[in-house]
Amino acid sequence: MSTAGTLAGQVAVVTGASRGIGRAIAGSLIAAGARVAIVARGAGPLEEEAAALGANCRAFPADLADGATVATLAKALVAHYGNVPDLVVNNAGLFHVARAHELSPEAFTNTVQVNLVAPFLLVRALLPDMRARGRGHLVTIGSIADRAIFPENAGYAAAKHGARALHEVLRAELVGTGVRASLVSPGPVDTALWNDVLAEGRPGYPPREAMLAPSAVADAVLWVVTRPPATNIDELRLTRS
Repeated sequence: MSTAGTLAGQVAVVTGASRGIGRAIAGSLIAAGARVAIVARGAGPLEEEAAALGANCRAFPADLADGATVATLAKALVAHYGNVPDLVVNNAGLFHVARAHELSPEAFTNTVQVNLVAPFLLVRALLPDMRARGRGHLVTIGSIADRAIFPENAGYAAAKHGARALHEVLRAELVGTGVRASLVSPGPVDTALWNDVLAEGRPGYPPREAMLAPSAVADAVLWVVTRPPATNIDELRLTRS
């Protein structure tokens, strides 16, 4: 069934959208009629992607790990679009692979900051107005690592387990408010995130041709956000068939 126009009039924010899953999600939402703000740290690549995605896409470069920057971003979004966004997709992620005793404190902290603290900060900045308006949708991009434990994943697993817990708290708090919260958790996805990891020949990881495509995650997000308002998809988990 065609989704063209199903999100017409809606504004979406997608983080980590300069490449990979976030870029695919942004393109899918735009194709469905949404105006999309894409957010990432690198201004140059982000502006290039916004231009490639067309007139309904605008780049908002920001370091989401910084609370003051997120507050400024929230104000900029409202100023540009005239209201708080309808859809917020927290996708930005960071992945370090190392045994726990070899992972640097800086790498662990950065992983938790990007994967867990940054989504919290963005939700905290935007949710009060969404609740006051009585509608909106928060989508968290999880991972197989938000439930399963893998060696060399101390920082990533801790952050993704935390992100799932944050989602479950939000879902419990938002019942009956008109604001929805959904967790979309894919298995391994073939993105540039794997370039360094698989280049080192680590065993135990699937080959890239056996991973999900970013478009599969984008399709799942689009399905979740286009359900009728009275339906909330609490959690959706994806694997490669």
